Amino acid sequence: MAGRGLNSKAMLNVRRQYLICLLLVISTLAAYRQVQEFDFLNYDDNLYVVENQHVHGGLTPASIAWSFETTRAVNWHPLTWLSHLLDIELYGLNAGPHHLTNLIIHVVNTLLLFLIFRKMTGAMWRSAFVAALFALHPLHVESVAWIAERKDVLSTFFGLLTILAYIRFTRHSGRLRYGLVLLCFALGLMAKPMLVTLPFVLLLLDYWPLGRMAAECAGPAGLAIPTKNGFMPLFQEKIPFFFLSAASCLVTFLVQYRQGGVGPLFMYSFGERVANALVSYARYMVKTVWPQKLAVFYPHPEVWPWWKIAGAALLLAAISFQALRKLKTAPYLIVGWLWFLGTLVPVIGLVQVGSQAMADRYTYIPLIGLFVVVVWGMDDLFDGRRYKRSGLGALGAACAAGMVFLTSGQAANWRDSVSLFSHAAEVTPLNPIVNNNLGTALEAEGRPAEAVNYYREAITKYPNYPDTYVNLGNALVSLGKFDEAVKQYRTAAELDPVNAKAHYNLGVVFQRRGEFEKALGHYRRALQLNPDYAEAHNNLGGVLAMQGHANQAIRHFRKALRLRPNYAGARRNLNKLTGSEP
Repeated sequence: MAGRGLNSKAMLNVRRQYLICLLLVISTLAAYRQVQEFDFLNYDDNLYVVENQHVHGGLTPASIAWSFETTRAVNWHPLTWLSHLLDIELYGLNAGPHHLTNLIIHVVNTLLLFLIFRKMTGAMWRSAFVAALFALHPLHVESVAWIAERKDVLSTFFGLLTILAYIRFTRHSGRLRYGLVLLCFALGLMAKPMLVTLPFVLLLLDYWPLGRMAAECAGPAGLAIPTKNGFMPLFQEKIPFFFLSAASCLVTFLVQYRQGGVGPLFMYSFGERVANALVSYARYMVKTVWPQKLAVFYPHPEVWPWWKIAGAALLLAAISFQALRKLKTAPYLIVGWLWFLGTLVPVIGLVQVGSQAMADRYTYIPLIGLFVVVVWGMDDLFDGRRYKRSGLGALGAACAAGMVFLTSGQAANWRDSVSLFSHAAEVTPLNPIVNNNLGTALEAEGRPAEAVNYYREAITKYPNYPDTYVNLGNALVSLGKFDEAVKQYRTAAELDPVNAKAHYNLGVVFQRRGEFEKALGHYRRALQLNPDYAEAHNNLGGVLAMQGHANQAIRHFRKALRLRPNYAGARRNLNKLTGSEP
């Protein structure tokens, strides 16, 4: 009879787990159901998919080799490229399914997170609530609804697989199981290098809930095997992981530094970077509790008010002190808190990458730590209270329902470029990057006059950004203001002497005005700066053909087609001269 009772209880737990998984899937799909109707964005989606000729070929031997060789997008992440190649192979340039791939990976990540904490702690409902917060929090919309952030959800997938394999290794050690953990970690780094802090996370989990450091912090009976050997053996166990992290950091830094992704150290002083890091930690926590005024880009203020810096430092110190004070009685506090602080280190701005102060996408993994603190903390807070289970259940259900509503609303802003940057312009004033991209989106919709206003506003706030001058010139050309457009292109070329786009567009203007020698000079200069500029080859060929230099023109048309096999304009121009296919 006792055995039958145990079996019944086990079956009930299994059914509950299946029900929780079903509810997690349904609620996540409800929050993000609209993404299948979203378009590509003019912010990095063009770099990864829309204008990337290497990706357009789908999965071919050449494109697969390119994925492992390229450092395009200022990163080495071959698995991310392979995922985009597979999407193109399956769906072409239909944006909806590309978005669905992100969503599917996010759903799988949610289920993995639930399974991981269920296995580590034995706490079914607390693990479910952590997974629900991860699935539905509005701060995670950027990682899910942005095709270019495939690297975020994909690397997290491999990171969670690493933790799952690690749990198995801690219970039944062996070389093959250890090798599987290491393999999953390496694959995660090959999707996005932000996982470099994962070895530290594994050490935190050794303390709680796995309880591998000492008997007093052991996990639930049967769910952890304490080593009682202290910290050093566990650290030594992670040394291969730290080597992989160090190698990934080195590769990432070299790639980003050589391609200008890493802001020069003199752009912001060390003090300014530390100040921004402190304030950003506090801002991330505020947005976790009150996820309002979320934007795709938060401009760096350069100098924060002293009271914000001091307040942020005091907040971090107070929480750290409280977590340390309850080190043994509530070990989840220090683990969750250090998870949050530590996994944000690569992107907190101590080494400045880009010109943003912070980014919602950076919270995709770190917020798990805060969610653990909140969920286990609430359980402790209501411990011994009457109706604890029903009260916490109702609170959790209400919280999940509210987040579905908030996340659905935030996701709607990512429908297209105009929606995204219009919203960002409303919630983040003095944002030249947003104004520039909004102008580009408006121009693409045939609204150049509106675009001009946003470009001029961006230049007023940030007068040294050459791409804005190029974009302003393009809008002025659409309005027939050629002389003013030439001034903008020349300003861009002065600010950035290796800006091929500025010279190409100068060539376009002079060609339209019949000043062919000037057009030739700028097209050739554009090709000196970027020999793979297909449009410049095509236009240079067009001018040469008009001047009677047919053989030279043919060479440039063929070069354009080698660079872009589906370039209809170059194919048409070539056929006019040769009367046949290339």
